[in-house]
Amino acid sequence: MDLSKVKLVATDMDGTLLNGQGRVSEQFFEQFKELKRLGVNFVAASGRQYYSIIHKLDRIKNDIYVIAENGALTMQKEKELQKTAIDRAMYLELLSLTKGLAGSQVILCGRKKGYIEDYGQEFINMFSEYYNRYEVVDRLEDVVDDSYLKLAICNRNGSEEHLYPALKHLEDRLKVKVSGEIWLDLSHLEANKGNALSKIQTELNITPQETLVFGDYNNDLEMLSMATYSFAMENAHPNVKKAANYTTKSNQEAGVEFILEKLIQSKL
Repeated sequence: MDLSKVKLVATDMDGTLLNGQGRVSEQFFEQFKELKRLGVNFVAASGRQYYSIIHKLDRIKNDIYVIAENGALTMQKEKELQKTAIDRAMYLELLSLTKGLAGSQVILCGRKKGYIEDYGQEFINMFSEYYNRYEVVDRLEDVVDDSYLKLAICNRNGSEEHLYPALKHLEDRLKVKVSGEIWLDLSHLEANKGNALSKIQTELNITPQETLVFGDYNNDLEMLSMATYSFAMENAHPNVKKAANYTTKSNQEAGVEFILEKLIQSKL
């Protein structure tokens, strides 16, 4: 494995760059300085809200690309590079489907902020880890002054078992992504991390052979396909391990940093 030609690194956040406590390591920030010096571009790509991603990466937010909301939004230095939203008619249709799912909470991921109905303080405490800007509203149907980037549905009994079977029939019209153990995301058919990363590659004139990607869950699959050096975390979903060309240690064992050190050494 020769990483010396890599010019672009893209990584998922939860379960990948973030450890089990939801933190970015000091080692990564030191490695980022070296990667920048070596001319390697960096992309943070997540199902999280844009404002949540840059909160985690505040020190380097002006030096990176950010793919947020599973590819529905791409940003650089607070400049919007692309946005792929669903229309209001589809949004209302999805609300009617998802609000009736037992034991589930629905989040509207807007361009300006996230929106939830009053699901109680316990849910807000958990939800606010992923959404730095949000508003509690009486009815999600009444949100009109924002773009509908994504609907995120939470079911703490398990998204793969309790949400996906009820929503997979939408896959001919939407991206239906199990994005975590308790999360499922609904977004525009063209909104995925792979499409967003492809646009960045085109802008930078960087090929898949010069790209390194890390991921752990199904919402990373399209992004992994855009890189020759695609790495599944040891803690990754079986689908991701099957799709990736390589594996690395778990997020708790700093698996991203382990490979980034090899990348840095290959360029010295």
